[in-house]
Amino acid sequence: MVEFGLARTRGAVVNGIDGQLVEVEAHIGSGLPAMTIVGLPDTAVSESRDRARAAVANSGAKWPKHRITVGLSPASVHKRGPSLDLAVAISVLAATEQVPRDIASSTVMIGELALDGRLRPVRGVVAMALAVRAAGLERIVVPVDNVAEAALVTGLRVIGVSSLRHLGDVLRGDDVGVDVPGWSAAAHPTAAREDRDRGSSEAAVGALAPDLSQVIGQTEARTALEVAAAGGHHLAMVGPPGVGKTLLAERLPGLLPPLSQEESLEVTALQSVAGVLPKAGLVSRPPFQAPHHTASHVAIIGGGHSGQPRLGLASLAHRGVLFLDEAPEFGLASLEALRQPLESGRITVSRAGFSVVFPARFLLVLAANPCPCGRLGSPGPACLCTPQQIRRYAGRLSGPLLDRIDLQLWLSRPTLVEVRDTTAPESSAVVAERVAEARARALHRWRDTPWRTNAEAPATAVRDHWPATRPGELLLQSALAKYVVSLRAVDRLRRVAWTLADLAGVCQPGEDEMGRAMGLQSQQQGWAA
Repeated sequence: MVEFGLARTRGAVVNGIDGQLVEVEAHIGSGLPAMTIVGLPDTAVSESRDRARAAVANSGAKWPKHRITVGLSPASVHKRGPSLDLAVAISVLAATEQVPRDIASSTVMIGELALDGRLRPVRGVVAMALAVRAAGLERIVVPVDNVAEAALVTGLRVIGVSSLRHLGDVLRGDDVGVDVPGWSAAAHPTAAREDRDRGSSEAAVGALAPDLSQVIGQTEARTALEVAAAGGHHLAMVGPPGVGKTLLAERLPGLLPPLSQEESLEVTALQSVAGVLPKAGLVSRPPFQAPHHTASHVAIIGGGHSGQPRLGLASLAHRGVLFLDEAPEFGLASLEALRQPLESGRITVSRAGFSVVFPARFLLVLAANPCPCGRLGSPGPACLCTPQQIRRYAGRLSGPLLDRIDLQLWLSRPTLVEVRDTTAPESSAVVAERVAEARARALHRWRDTPWRTNAEAPATAVRDHWPATRPGELLLQSALAKYVVSLRAVDRLRRVAWTLADLAGVCQPGEDEMGRAMGLQSQQQGWAA
């Protein structure tokens, strides 16, 4: 006869992009056989009662023929997704003393149950594991397919199980599961050998990766890429088709420094929540996202109408590059929505059922043709677009959006002399070294502030505490007096001038750096011609 009882286990869900621990209580009471789940479950969580019942029955355990109430705490937080299946099933088994209650209550259990008792992987395991560690807990059970993902979070004992029956054996002490108490290459020679093999293949692929040495000509654009990478400045390139805008943008991630340990976990957790985490594990290189111009507003910004809010490509480009090719062809709502993350580094999505903040500190690169036909300002066939069409096309990139773009270039096709030049251009590795040194100088300057790059620093901080030399400021004021630049552009020029100074290794931007910064903002003048 099954004894009535109460048991507690712990599970986890993803709330937006953050992991949320959930206490799962199961009470076996008198009444007709039924199961109720309370605590703001969504449809997927509510349906776990049927998956759990079938999984328990098909795993050789007994499902109690009594009234079962499962409570999810905190009750005020919405629970979404199937990751609580395992915790719900184990709480029922612990309440009927089919598994030890004390062990079940001290372990966080994550996984989706199949009807035959197998465990299926779930999204967001890295975010959940981070929440487990932040709560001071040390043991987490995940499906075997999520073991490597959970093991990326140090300080946890990760146990992988393949089924509900397997977990029951682990809790009773009959099996140890796929135990990962502190993974290291020294302790796992086979895995270390696989890592070496993967490293060799990655090195071979790296040799074929986009490199700046493959770009012919475009000296000014190459400089702009270097400045963008060094200072975190957003970049807009306007030029005829085939001029190399996409070629240049694809090489920008190779100039950025590798992600720090904290940034790697941050980016990895985002990709885990989105379900796009590569099998290679911890993401160490800045991501690169290049959506097609037909992508929807939700696909780029994120959101959704109900259920679990979805990450957009802007958030998946966090700490990396978001490239919008044919930028004027994107939806106006999507382009204007980028203004918030360009300022704050985050996206706030609010709906009737939820409000969530997604991180989105990315480097934006815009590429556009000069007109609908693409021939404006280039040799060859004449442009057939009317002035109204050109203004309408250029106007799709609004002034407020372009005001947030520090570097704006008008590109032209390489000359025959540049094409025939046999001098080998600088490679991405060479430029990346200069970028790393410049970033180190900027990081030292902003060490007592929340900012990491020159582009992140507010205009007031640069203007009041880090001005250019007197000749540099006089040049800037002269350009402002002659209406060569706007008042907003002055702040952008100061930040870009500081990045040029960091690249040159000088302690303060002067007249030369300020003049070069003005030269990197030629796009607006060219498009207005």
